[in-house]
Amino acid sequence: MPLSHISQAYPDRVEVRGRDLTSELMGKLSFTEYFHLLLTGQAATADQRFFLDTLLVAIAEHGMMPTNVAARMTLSADPRSLQGAVAAGILGCGPVLLGTAEECARLLERGGDPAEVVRGIRAGGGKVPGFGHPVHKPLDPRAERILELADERGVSGEHIARARAYREAVAAEWGRPLVMNVSMPIAAVMLDLGFGAATVKAIPILARTASLLAHLAEEREHPVGFLMAAAAEKADE
Repeated sequence: MPLSHISQAYPDRVEVRGRDLTSELMGKLSFTEYFHLLLTGQAATADQRFFLDTLLVAIAEHGMMPTNVAARMTLSADPRSLQGAVAAGILGCGPVLLGTAEECARLLERGGDPAEVVRGIRAGGGKVPGFGHPVHKPLDPRAERILELADERGVSGEHIARARAYREAVAAEWGRPLVMNVSMPIAAVMLDLGFGAATVKAIPILARTASLLAHLAEEREHPVGFLMAAAAEKADE
């Protein structure tokens, strides 16, 4: 029978990553530290814990985004399906919303000169992940704060340097500065802290789950799901 290396449950105890849940973890780890242990199997360093907290706070909430709208309208259709409404919101975490952090991580891991890479992306009609934002201009304040904190705590490494090089390359190729959005610094600081590119997208998904739960709690108190549906119908007229 296949077993998970993450956790095992026994009649008298639960073990998580080889540690007793009740005696070694409960009351001793923050949720962020526990998330790191679950994800990696290792205890978080002080910097890993700090930046996981920082990134989760940075990306959790951003107003009435399509993911939150989908969740609210799903709850309006089935008020007892909190889990279904959360799932509806999470399913919208694609490359336009929340999904570009992993693409940024893959880009930062690539070799080659950023200017040449950017030139090739543009020549192929593509967009450089991590650049552009419909609201934040000329800077994304969340992105700048992450970079500032990384510098202050001395964790800025090759990936943050590469992110900055991409910012310069994008500005040169497009002939004007483009906003570096929050996805690029999220990817850069996580890579510099030793996380793999495949884990980067876990951060916006976990963070936005918390936000969805807040929106759904508000939806129950002050429902707007059907009002948004009605507005959508009128927009088609």
